[in-house]
Amino acid sequence: MGEEKVIIPEIRRPLWQIIAAALCFTGCAYAFLGIFYPPENETIFRIHEAVSERWLVLLVGGIGLCYKKGIQIRPVSKEFKATFEIGPLVLGQWKKIPNPEYVSVFQQLLKNGQYIFEVNLWYDTNKHWQLYTNEDYRDAFLIGFDLSEELDIDLLDATTPNDYKWVDKDEWREKLNETS
Repeated sequence: MGEEKVIIPEIRRPLWQIIAAALCFTGCAYAFLGIFYPPENETIFRIHEAVSERWLVLLVGGIGLCYKKGIQIRPVSKEFKATFEIGPLVLGQWKKIPNPEYVSVFQQLLKNGQYIFEVNLWYDTNKHWQLYTNEDYRDAFLIGFDLSEELDIDLLDATTPNDYKWVDKDEWREKLNETS
């Protein structure tokens, strides 16, 4: 389909994780090259055994340090795809959103006493998909607002416990236009 997609990325990885992943992938390539350029006095079996262990550990370590999760949404056809991304490789399957009703942004208390903000897409009366989390209220709210605009559905601000409010999106559009 040639329709536009809304992409909701996961929080960016810290620079140290990207550097560590690059080092893991470099080590993985170096270990793989060891198959073709073995050290002297080594049997081919011992080389394959050692290289396959190192290669696998470095590959898994590199992927673990650099993968990203995200959500892609096709607003017109009401489909979404939860993605698992490693560099340019994007994995995921498109699913139909049955009867999207509203988007909510709410505050979630973590075990360590910190808070995160979650964006959920509610459908079929009481079912939902968690689409996005962030420690920053503004980022989470803007993702929720944009998503509700793209899907042309309501937005619920549930960040204050027991004081949920439907957002006046016309008022927010004006505020956003004034700041841009």
